[in-house]
Amino acid sequence: MSLIKSAVLAAAGVLLAHGQAMAEQVTLNWSLWDWDKVAYYKPLISAYEAAHPDVKIEHTDLGSADYNQMVMTQLTGSGGDIDIVSIKDVPGYAQMVNTGRLLNLADIRPADTSGYGGLIESLTVDGGIYGLPMRTDFWIVYYNKDAFDAAGVPYPTNDMTWTQFDETARAVTKGFGPDKIFGAHLHTWRSTVQLPAIQSGEHTLVAKDYGFLKPWYERALALQEDGIVRSYASLKTSQTHYSGPWFASEIAMLPMGTWFIGTQIAKVASGESTAKNWGIVKFPHPEGIAAGATAGQVTSLGVNANSKQIDAAKDFVAWVSGPEGAAIVAGTGTVPALRDEKSVKLIASTPGFPADPASAGALTTTATYLEMPVDLKAAEYELVLNRVHDAIMTNNTPIDDGIAEMNAGVADIN
Repeated sequence: MSLIKSAVLAAAGVLLAHGQAMAEQVTLNWSLWDWDKVAYYKPLISAYEAAHPDVKIEHTDLGSADYNQMVMTQLTGSGGDIDIVSIKDVPGYAQMVNTGRLLNLADIRPADTSGYGGLIESLTVDGGIYGLPMRTDFWIVYYNKDAFDAAGVPYPTNDMTWTQFDETARAVTKGFGPDKIFGAHLHTWRSTVQLPAIQSGEHTLVAKDYGFLKPWYERALALQEDGIVRSYASLKTSQTHYSGPWFASEIAMLPMGTWFIGTQIAKVASGESTAKNWGIVKFPHPEGIAAGATAGQVTSLGVNANSKQIDAAKDFVAWVSGPEGAAIVAGTGTVPALRDEKSVKLIASTPGFPADPASAGALTTTATYLEMPVDLKAAEYELVLNRVHDAIMTNNTPIDDGIAEMNAGVADIN
């Protein structure tokens, strides 16, 4: 080999090495919550880094309890340390959009949004979109087959009205004291009472008059008074998480989100959940509404408006929220925002997922309404609704008075 050729090859090697070194300097910081508890973070990062060897993804875990407040603090000022922003809920999204913390991602908005079930459109604000949906959760019902077998009551179905749900809950409630099996469970979130009221699509929880909630509070208080569900006050005082009574097989039916599927599977495998013989069905529906209508939440990803790596951050967000990311999310037993027949089959084939056809059928919906619609004042509405919900469910405020307080509270916001 000639000296000239050797020199050229050596120079090329230096340039290649230099290029690789430069490429390795593209580092993105992803703000998120519960790093050790969420199954899809690590496989998403591993797959993206494998496909993009010039990018390294780091993370900042801000915890789940005060995530919205913590991420806003991180983004205040220059906010340059965060590139990719996990957006936990609509109030948080509204706050970040309202304060200019997120970049408009209209240029990477998918051309075909049909697979997102309306989530792209729901997150659009004045023609701009500031977060692309990467996972979604919707409400279903978990049920303990052993509790139903012991009571001699047929299992719930994928086409069940709320009246039928309540009748079933009453039929399967058995026992007394520490041996009691409650027919159902209403966690302390206001959503467990209020969400059935939005399943028709006629109402949302950003409203001027909340009179449409009255029959659902009457229902919840009646179930509580009759001992079909634990009292709100006792749950609140003891800070009981919904998973505790479920894992202990103390409740027959648990209306809850799809986010709990992976947790239940894991806890059965570890022996921490005694509810080993379980299934899921679609969220019950009001009379006259088709089966499969439910309420849901969306987790989306945004780009910090002050990121120093905007193009790389956009690429990561588009990849995670697209088909590649959706397949990885579904493979962990989590419902991706981009949902198709393949992703449903992936979730249903997760080891530990109930084998009965009804449980797989519960993963399909006919309509999913956001628990809180996108509104730039959503966080303020949330404060009013939560405060009054607590007062009604603890019997400190009559239902009519509580609804009047809701109406007055949101009137002050506007």
